[in-house]
Amino acid sequence: MPERTRYQERAIKNFYENRESIALQRVQELVTELYLSEGKKRDKHWKNLATHLQKLGVAPETIDHLVAQNKPELVATLIEKLMEKA
Repeated sequence: MPERTRYQERAIKNFYENRESIALQRVQELVTELYLSEGKKRDKHWKNLATHLQKLGVAPETIDHLVAQNKPELVATLIEKLMEKA
């Protein structure tokens, strides 16, 4: 396998350094999608949201509670708290 270029190494390094902010941004986008979606699409957004919340280090019990409540407002409140920490 060929060696990576300096540009590729730097891009990979930047991705891992900013992984938390990338996940937080994606969670914000998914909350917006939850407000606008219905049915199967909404279920898919909840599943993606749970994955990204895990990447942010949110406790599995909290994620399960948010999904069970099915209220994007609760996720938005959690995002505000996460942004204060960051």
